[in-house]
Amino acid sequence: MCVQHEKHDRLYKIRHSGAHVLAQAVLDMFPEAKLAFGPPIDNGFYYDFELPRPLIPEDLKLIQKKMKKIAAQRQKFVKRTVPIAEARNFYDQMGQVYKVDQIDKLLSEGVTEVTFYENILPQTGEAKFVDLCGGGHTEHTGDIGAYKLDSIAGAYFRGDENNTMLTRIYALCFETQDELKAYEKMMAEARKRDHRKLGKDLELFAFDDEVGAGLPLWLPKGTIIVEEIEKLAKRKEKEMGYSVVRTPHLAKEDLFLRSGHLPYYEEDMFPAMEMDNEKYYLKSMNCPHHHKIFGATPKSYKDLPVRLAEYGTCYRYEGSGSLMGLMRVRGMSMNDAHIYCTNEQFEEEFSKVIDMYMYYFELFGIEKYQMRLSKHSDEGLGKKYIDDKEQWVKCEEMVRSALVKSGVPFVEEDDEAAFYGPKIDVQIWSAIGREFTLSTNQIDFAVPARFNLTYTDADGSEKTPLCIHRAPLSTHERLIGFLIEQYAGAFPVWLAPVQVDVICVSHAFSEYGQKVLSTLESAGLRVQILDPENSLSKNVRLSETKKVPVKVILGEKEMQNEGVTVRRYGQNEQVEMSLEDFVTQIVSETKV
Repeated sequence: MCVQHEKHDRLYKIRHSGAHVLAQAVLDMFPEAKLAFGPPIDNGFYYDFELPRPLIPEDLKLIQKKMKKIAAQRQKFVKRTVPIAEARNFYDQMGQVYKVDQIDKLLSEGVTEVTFYENILPQTGEAKFVDLCGGGHTEHTGDIGAYKLDSIAGAYFRGDENNTMLTRIYALCFETQDELKAYEKMMAEARKRDHRKLGKDLELFAFDDEVGAGLPLWLPKGTIIVEEIEKLAKRKEKEMGYSVVRTPHLAKEDLFLRSGHLPYYEEDMFPAMEMDNEKYYLKSMNCPHHHKIFGATPKSYKDLPVRLAEYGTCYRYEGSGSLMGLMRVRGMSMNDAHIYCTNEQFEEEFSKVIDMYMYYFELFGIEKYQMRLSKHSDEGLGKKYIDDKEQWVKCEEMVRSALVKSGVPFVEEDDEAAFYGPKIDVQIWSAIGREFTLSTNQIDFAVPARFNLTYTDADGSEKTPLCIHRAPLSTHERLIGFLIEQYAGAFPVWLAPVQVDVICVSHAFSEYGQKVLSTLESAGLRVQILDPENSLSKNVRLSETKKVPVKVILGEKEMQNEGVTVRRYGQNEQVEMSLEDFVTQIVSETKV
């Protein structure tokens, strides 16, 4: 993710300057290296290179040593403007093909001159390094903050998998050493919470090359989490007047042409399948199908609002380079719904959706969040967006007004809307400060008319409803990926795949262990008994490793008293209680 600082911001300048120092150091180590791009990013900077050999981790130490030498020389960053033809000739003679490619791109856009930034030795005036660059630098190479070369990765030139795979060197960079250390500490915690590692360790989900990239397989324990979240959402939506519907996984081309998704969204959809001289597409969203359901029966103003919810699977083609565990996938279960309402009902319905967000935020312990009002741009009308400026302005004001009245924090961003209307993107931060785009809440002023969706108003006239697209729990995949990291894999009792581990002190208490197991299962709890042939300490360790929230330990005293000794995950404290009281307590913790 590119850093959001402006070029004049000090942190931007520090990181941008650090990227130039990195490139200079790599060229010093590999004179034949070819340079691509080196931007600041949200935790430092990177630079992409074509190198004569693969890098190994030990190389980073050597490169960083060279960077320190360059920093100590306090080489000045000097800007020079040159005609673009001269710049092209300069890089062409050096064999810097990626810089030539960038200059050719600028030439095609009508650019006539470009800027170089040169690193100049102050003692001699000698240019030690030059880069094609738009600027935003500190005064000299000694002012690049606290940095550390962090990792090596592969990256396609311009992010296109049809281009050459380059070597990307990432660096962490902050203004002070204390900030760098704090970030490293946070990232160490993040690695422990990485949902990809925990998902494997806790046996929640898997990916398989023969199934396909970005298509997760939910293992039994992970499926329990999916179903618990789905039950929660269905119960909440039933309370709020939603009707659950089901739709097929694909549809004919005509449906997506009519909705506008093919013209505006085709690059994110899987290619068409052809059968019986018809084209079919896997659905990348549920809304066209829901429009058909709304239109299947006549509606009166008395029927509105109509709230249709579905937990259908959708398919979107994400580039292989953007796939990331459960956070970016190609097959996803949408917590999706569409609300059809009048203009007068919009604000109340929109606000109820916001209230639903607040309920889930509190339940999952999400304390930091922000709504982002994503708006259109005039330049995109007729291309990226429906060409109706008056409706855009009107609907954006409707959403803005509802947000203000709801009292939730929000920011506004231009040129980020859906093609059919403004939307709210919901940004949340996990327990370790990682930012996620969780879900969305959109207003659609255009597509219902394309489907001839109408209701009969009180005066007998036919009118077109507004449609609110909402998905407060995002996809099951992204939400569960977030929750794994939020809870570090230690789920609350109601959500945990296994809620209670029964541990017998020895095999002699197996019969009582089976009785406790049966009692807990009869109460509707998810419970397992660990192998009584293992030692007590081994079974406690196994339970802790799998992050089961509660364990009950059974020995002579517990068997005699019809009781249990209770120990919570991550705690050494143990509490003795009757089996009956324990069941009452744990069952109460499953109610959300």
